[in-house]
Amino acid sequence: MATLKALLRRRPPPETLQWVADTIGAGARITSVKRLRGGASTAMHAINVVDSRGRQHRLVLRRFVRSDWLAREPDLAHREAGILRLLEDADVPTPELVAVDGDGMTCDVPAVLMTRLPGRVELVPDDMTSWLTQLASTLPLIHAVGHEHRAIVRPYQPYNDLQELELPAWSHHLDAWEKAFDLLAGPAPEAPECFIHRDYHPGNVVWSHGQLTGVVDWINASWGPASIDVGHCRLNLATLYDVETADRFLAMYHSLTGRRYEYHPYWDVITAFEFLPYPEVFPGWHDMGLRDLSAELIRSRLDDHVAAAVARL
Repeated sequence: MATLKALLRRRPPPETLQWVADTIGAGARITSVKRLRGGASTAMHAINVVDSRGRQHRLVLRRFVRSDWLAREPDLAHREAGILRLLEDADVPTPELVAVDGDGMTCDVPAVLMTRLPGRVELVPDDMTSWLTQLASTLPLIHAVGHEHRAIVRPYQPYNDLQELELPAWSHHLDAWEKAFDLLAGPAPEAPECFIHRDYHPGNVVWSHGQLTGVVDWINASWGPASIDVGHCRLNLATLYDVETADRFLAMYHSLTGRRYEYHPYWDVITAFEFLPYPEVFPGWHDMGLRDLSAELIRSRLDDHVAAAVARL
């Protein structure tokens, strides 16, 4: 049986590429297929198609190749397609839905075909201040998506069952983790609920010439606390860079939103627990320039992030 790495790298089969061409129209032909770097759970390919009039279409094909994930959530492709339709009139820069084969009836697996945004993921920015400011300023646009969509967006839920997690044996701040467990055993603090990306972090944002050009990977979009998006992004910033970078992001977010509510350390804690039990280095991070990352370094930074959160209680 093929490994996940092989499935992610494998070129889409002929029947899937034919579906892509047919979606564009009779006489369309594919001129290039290139695997996109960074995908950790779905196969991502940039595909160029020329239609019968000679116009070029720059597309992204997302294929859900993990059978274990599909077994748990068979509606993955349908779900992302629905979110992309919902965002068509929003102020958030997102890909446009072109087609969906939600059940894999024509393609080899369930697939979503969308337009390709200009630019790429940028994890080593030339101007960190501008990069963080734009990262922070996009979140209010996401959270402003209208309440009329609430009924068709699934409610927020944690990724992990907190009852099944244990204290990380590798931690140098076990006392902080114990306090973090106690915090999560109680009720969540009040926070405004809205449309959330649910997986907002630098790996899901596209840049071109220093400008943010789009937000991708909407499969986990939910209706829930705005602080979850803030916390999830802070978690990634803390582990990819350091706690200080995560704090700068929060300060910028507050300055942009007018600090309408107090950001509670609870949200740093609950999103940190989503990295347990074993934080790892996603291959895309190395591909995109963060070559010094190791599992040990990520654990150390996660440890510091949780200790800093608990210290603010």
